[in-house]
Amino acid sequence: MTEQKSGPVPDVATGPAEVLDGGSRRRSGTPRFRAGVPLPLLLPALGGLVFLVLPLVALLVRAPWRSLPDQLTSAAVWQALRLSLITATAATAVALVLGVPLAWLLARARFPGRRLVRALVTLPLVLPPVVGGVALLLALGRNGIVGRWLDSAFGITLPFTTAGVVVAEAFVAMPFLVISVEGTLRAADPRYEEAATTLGASRFTAFRRVTLPMVAPGVAAGAVLAWARALGEFGATITFAGNFPGRTQTMPLSVYLALQSDPAAAIALSLVLLAVSIAVLAGLRDRWMAAS
Repeated sequence: MTEQKSGPVPDVATGPAEVLDGGSRRRSGTPRFRAGVPLPLLLPALGGLVFLVLPLVALLVRAPWRSLPDQLTSAAVWQALRLSLITATAATAVALVLGVPLAWLLARARFPGRRLVRALVTLPLVLPPVVGGVALLLALGRNGIVGRWLDSAFGITLPFTTAGVVVAEAFVAMPFLVISVEGTLRAADPRYEEAATTLGASRFTAFRRVTLPMVAPGVAAGAVLAWARALGEFGATITFAGNFPGRTQTMPLSVYLALQSDPAAAIALSLVLLAVSIAVLAGLRDRWMAAS
């Protein structure tokens, strides 16, 4: 009667451990899922995918492809597109100048009420854009808390101007930049900054020469997100800056106006914004893949 030698029993529950010839064990990098996807999870997942993709497919199917060149080359479309690009870029510049130092403050400094400050910074992400526009009017309008002083002291009036569009877009877009840069700063090793300061560099020099180059990818990603959010801003812009062609009528406002009189033009403008969104996602793909 021969004695059977028992080798190691594979751990089915843990998954990564596998049995090789000779009884040796190796661990794979990721667990293998041998079971199929449960039907109670598969059906809602497919429903969610259809819910998100179907409107985009409908936009592509119903697009006036034959008349699209004429729609996109009209003077009104180019006027709105040009204004949107200018204001979104200016709003992103404002967000960079103000948001990067704010992100550094939240990531590196220790001060009372830091959690409250972070909550206030991220508030525009969940605040209805129209409410943000009303708040901007109360703060920067002619009779606002700060706007009254700006008007009387410097003659600066922001509401219903192109500068007002930039302010409204920067207000809703800057939190995207701050969150992205703060996350990158928290992931960066602060010992490099400390080493620079011990060698005689000031805190600002260490930030400019050491920290900023390390977090440049995060700053770039946050800037792209802020630019895309500013380009698609609607509620705060129409409330604070109005809807004046050539002065405050950006692409989203032009879509809203065209939808009431010329649906084909509204679809054409929507395709432009959709193409910009896809380009932003494609540009940030490598960063998201690295983070995952």
